[in-house]
Amino acid sequence: MPQPAVIQVRLNAVTTGLTITANTLEVLADTLDTPFLCSIVNTTQAILKHIETVKQNKDDCVELLEQTHKFLTVIIILYIKSETGAELPPNVLDHIGKFTQILHKIHNFIEAHQKGNKLRFFFHQSESSALLRECKIGLQQGLEFFQMESVMIPPSLADMEKNAQKRHQEVLEMVEPLSENTVSERGSMISGPYSWSYSSSNSISILPSEPKIFHGRESEVSDILDLFKAKTTRIAILGAGGMGKSSLARVLLHHPTITATYQQNRFFVGCGSVTTKLELVSLIGTHIGLKPGKDPIQAVLKHLSNNPPSLLILDELETLWESTESRGDIEELLSLLTDINHLALMITMRGAERPAKVQWTRPFLLPLKPLDQKAAHLTFIDIADDKHDLEEVDKILSLTDNMPLAINLLAHLVDSEGCSNILLRWNEEKTSMISEGFDKRSNLDLSISLSLSSPRIKFLPQSQELLSLLGMLPDGLSDVDLVQSKLPLEHPLKCKSVLMSTALAYSDENKQLKVLMPIREYIQQHQRPEDQLVHTLLKHFQDLLHFYVEYRGTLSSLSIVNHIASNIANIQNLLQWGLQENHSNLLDNIRGICHLNRFNRTTNQGSTHLIGEIQHLLPHLGDQKLQLYVITELLGLSNHPVHDPEALISQGLEYCEHTDDPKLKCNFYVATVAYYSQAKHDLLEAAKMCNRAISLGSSTGYIKGQVQALRLLAWIEFLCGEHFKVQLYAQQGQRLARAAGYLYGEADAARLEALFWKEVGHYKQSLLLCIRARDLLALCGMSASDANLAIMSIQAEVHKCKSEYGEAHSIYTHMLQDVSVDQNVYWHAAALLSVAEIRLFIGVQKDFIQRDIDCARSIFRAFGLKIWVTGCDTILAALYAREKDLLPAKLLLEKTLKLDLDNQIESFCLEWLANVNQWGATYSMVRWTTVFLVHSLKYKKKLEVHKAIQFFGDLFLTQGDESNAINLFAVALEGFTYMDVHCSRAECMLRLGDISKNRGDLPKAMELWDSARPLFECSSQAQQVENIDCRIAGLVQEIQLQHRENLAKLAQLNAPSATVNEIENDQFTEDLEHMSEDETRVADMVAV
Repeated sequence: MPQPAVIQVRLNAVTTGLTITANTLEVLADTLDTPFLCSIVNTTQAILKHIETVKQNKDDCVELLEQTHKFLTVIIILYIKSETGAELPPNVLDHIGKFTQILHKIHNFIEAHQKGNKLRFFFHQSESSALLRECKIGLQQGLEFFQMESVMIPPSLADMEKNAQKRHQEVLEMVEPLSENTVSERGSMISGPYSWSYSSSNSISILPSEPKIFHGRESEVSDILDLFKAKTTRIAILGAGGMGKSSLARVLLHHPTITATYQQNRFFVGCGSVTTKLELVSLIGTHIGLKPGKDPIQAVLKHLSNNPPSLLILDELETLWESTESRGDIEELLSLLTDINHLALMITMRGAERPAKVQWTRPFLLPLKPLDQKAAHLTFIDIADDKHDLEEVDKILSLTDNMPLAINLLAHLVDSEGCSNILLRWNEEKTSMISEGFDKRSNLDLSISLSLSSPRIKFLPQSQELLSLLGMLPDGLSDVDLVQSKLPLEHPLKCKSVLMSTALAYSDENKQLKVLMPIREYIQQHQRPEDQLVHTLLKHFQDLLHFYVEYRGTLSSLSIVNHIASNIANIQNLLQWGLQENHSNLLDNIRGICHLNRFNRTTNQGSTHLIGEIQHLLPHLGDQKLQLYVITELLGLSNHPVHDPEALISQGLEYCEHTDDPKLKCNFYVATVAYYSQAKHDLLEAAKMCNRAISLGSSTGYIKGQVQALRLLAWIEFLCGEHFKVQLYAQQGQRLARAAGYLYGEADAARLEALFWKEVGHYKQSLLLCIRARDLLALCGMSASDANLAIMSIQAEVHKCKSEYGEAHSIYTHMLQDVSVDQNVYWHAAALLSVAEIRLFIGVQKDFIQRDIDCARSIFRAFGLKIWVTGCDTILAALYAREKDLLPAKLLLEKTLKLDLDNQIESFCLEWLANVNQWGATYSMVRWTTVFLVHSLKYKKKLEVHKAIQFFGDLFLTQGDESNAINLFAVALEGFTYMDVHCSRAECMLRLGDISKNRGDLPKAMELWDSARPLFECSSQAQQVENIDCRIAGLVQEIQLQHRENLAKLAQLNAPSATVNEIENDQFTEDLEHMSEDETRVADMVAV
C-alpha cells in the first residue's frame, strides 16, 4: 500500500493539472453549445473542492482523479482535432455522455469519503466498493473506445501536465473566432477550404438575405407596396414553379419601406419542409423566438397579438395547402392569423388559386409572369458576364422562356462552358427527351437536365449522387451532417461546391445545402438516390435520435435538440422510405420512428404521422421487444389518445412475460402509470404499476428504473396526502440514485422529500434539500431546466409559508426575469400569480395585484389550464376580502370550493373563510373554521392545523372567553415557533398581549408586543408594525398618567418625603416591572 506522503505528492500533482484542464474545458463550455461540457466542468470543480478533505480511501480517490484527468485531456484533444469545428458525431458524444455519468459516480464516491461528510450513511461498504469498481471499469472502457478511434491518449500524467498549458492556448485560439461571430455564424467556422454549417435555434430566425440579382419585377414590387398601405395587409404571391416568387418576397422583406414599418418584427418562414399544421405552427413559433409549449397555436397567436405590428411571410405554402388532408387545417390557421389586425401576412404559392377563409387585400396580385426580355438579359449578364455573343445569348434566353430559375441555371452553365456548347447540348438533350412540342415545364426540365450533364458534374459524378439525396431532404443538409454521416462519397464537400457552382443547389440563411422545389421535384422524378446512400444518412440521424432519447431530461443539451429540430422533415422522409415491409432494416426504422415521436412529444410538436403507420404493423413485427417498445410509445401519446389503451396494456403485459429486458419493461410500467394516473385517474392501479417496476428494478439491478418508479410512487402518495410515505419513497430513491451516480434522479427525489418536509412544517429541512437538489442539477448542467424551476418554486413556497415574503418575492421575481412567457408559458404565468399572492399579503395596492392576476389568467385561459384559472379566482377573492369587499369575496370562495378541485386550492379558500378577523364573529365563521381544521387534519397540514387553532382562539376572544382563547393562542404559538412562521407567531403574541393588557398585566403585554414587532418586520407587515408601535406608545402614556396620579395621591396623604422622592425619580426609562412595583406600594399606602 502506498505511503501517505507518496499519495499526497500524487494528489498535489493531479489536482494542479486537473485544475488547468478544467479551466480549459470551461472555456469550451462557455463558448460552445455542445452536450455535457457544462456538466463535466461543474462536476470536476466540485470534485476538486471535495478532494482536499478526503480521509478514507485516499489512494483510490487519487487513482480515479488521474484517470479522470486523462479522459478530460482526450475530450479537449477531440475538440481541437475535430474536422467539423465544434461538432462531434453522435457515437463520440455517446461515450462522452457515458463518461459524464461515470464522473458523477466519482463525485459521489469522493464526496462520501470526506471527513465529517453527512452523506456517508447513504453507502454501505459493499455499495462503496461496487461504486469504485464501476468507476474504474467505466473509465477504462471509455479510454479503450478512444484508442480504437485512433485518438492520441497521453501516455503519462507528466506528459499531460507538460502539455496542459499548450492545449489551453490551442483552445483559446480555436474559440476566438467563435466568440467574435454570432451564434448563427459559429457553425461555419472550420479549418479547411469549405464552410461548415449548422442550424441553431437562434440562427433559424435569421432573415434570408436580399437577392443580389433581381430584375424585372419593379411593377409587382410597387403594386405590393401599395397593398401595404391598406389597414390590414393579406397578400398572396402566386405563379408557376421557378417564376421567382420567393425572390420577390425576399426583396420586399428587405425593402426600406417595409423595414421602417416592421423593423425587427419581420419573419420569413419557409414551409417546404413541414407536413402538418402543428409542424408549421411550431416552426413559426421557433422563428418568432418561442420555446416549445403545450399549446403552440395559442402561444403563437398570443405572441403576435401582443407584439408591435409584424410581417409574417409563409414561403412555399403550397407544400401543405395542396394536400387535401391538411388544406382545411391550413386555411383555418391562416384565418386565425388574419384575425390579428396589426399582423401583415404574405404567402407564396405555386398555381393561381388563393386559400379560402382569408379576406385577401384587393386588388389581387396577378400570378407572376416570365421576365421581359430586358430583365432576362440583365439577369443573364449579372451571372455570366457580358462577354458573350448577343445573338447567342438571345438564343439561350429563348430556350428559357424567360423563367428566372431556367435563366439562372443556363447562365451558370454558359459562364463555364460558353454559349455555343450549351446550344449544342440543348439540341442533343431535346432530341433525346422530347418527342413533341415543349411547354414552360419541359423547358425548365431541359435546363435542369443540361446542368446535370455539365462538365463540372461529369468531372465529379458523385456530386450528382449527392443531388439525388438532396431531393429527399426538404430541410437541406448541413456540412456537419454531410461529413459526420460518412456518406459513401469520396469528396462530399467538393460535391457540394460543384452543385452550388452550377446553381443546382444553394446555401440558405442557416448554412443548409438545399435545392429549390422545382429542381427537387425533377430529381425525385428522374434521379432517385442509391439505397446505400439513403441508408447511411438515415443511420446517422437514427444515432442522433437514439442519443437524444438516451440522455433526455438528465443532462441538458439544447444543441442536440436544435440539431434534430433542423432536420425533422429530412428524418421523416428518410424513415418513410425505410418503412417498406420488405426493407432489410425495418425493425431499426420502426424504433427510429418511436424515437422521433418521443422527440416530437417532448418538444411539444405533436406526434409524427409515421407513428400511426406502424400501428398496423405491430402484430406482424415478430420481435416482442420492439412490440413492447412501440406499445410503450403509443401509451405516451397523451395529446393523441390511442384506441383501446386497455387492450394495449394487456398486450404489453403479455409481452413482458416473455421479455428479459428490465429497462424496457420498467419503461412500459412507467408509461402505464402515466395512463392510469392522468387519463383514468386510478391512483391505486398506478401505484401497483410503480411497485411492479420497483420490484423488477430491485431483482435485476436496474437502478434507474427503481429510482424513476420510486419518484412516481412518492408523487402518487403526495396526491393522496400520505406524506410520510412520500418521505419513505423519496429517501429510498435518493439512496439508490446516489449509489448509482444518477444525479438527476437523486435531485428529483430530493425535490419530493423537500415537498414532504414543507407539508409537515419542517421548513429548514425542506430548504436544505432544495439547495442540495439544485446543486445536483448544476452538476448535470441543468440549472436552466424546468426541474430547477420546480425546485425554486418549492423554495419560494417554503419562504411564503414562513411568511418570509421578501425572500419568496425575490425568488419569483428572479423566475419572471429569467423565464419569459414566450420561453415557458407555464412557469412564467405561475410565477406571476404567486407574485400577486405575495403582494396581497404585504399590502401592495389593489391595482397592481389586479393587473398581475388578470395577466396570469389570460395566459392560463389561452392554454386551457382550467385549474390555474381557478387559482386566479381564489387570489382575486382574497384580494376582495382584504379590501373588505366581503360579499363577492365570500361568493367566489364558496363557488371555488364547490368545484372539488385540488386540495391546495381548497385549503387556501377555507383558510380565508375561516379567518374571523376578515369577516367578523358570526355562526358561519365557526362552521368554516371547523371545516378548515378538519380539512387540515385530514391532509396532515401542520401549518394549517395551527392556523385553524389560532382562528378558534380569535372566535373565543370575540365572545369574551379569554381563558380558552389564551390556551388556544398558546398552543398555536408553540407550533408556529417550532415551524418558525414569523407572521402567525406575531399575531398570536399580539392577541396574548392585548389580553394581558385587559387583565392589567402591563409588563407582560409590553413584553409580548415587543417580541411581536421584529417578527412582523421580518414578514414585511408594515401596517402591523405600526399597530404595535401605537399599542406600545399608548401603554407608555397610560403608565405615565398612572404615575402622575400616584404622585398626586401621595401628596394628598402627606406621605414621607423620602418615599415620594423615590417614586418621583423612578422614570419610565426603567424597567416596567419596577414601575408596577411602585404602583403596588402606592396602592398599599392608600389602603392604610
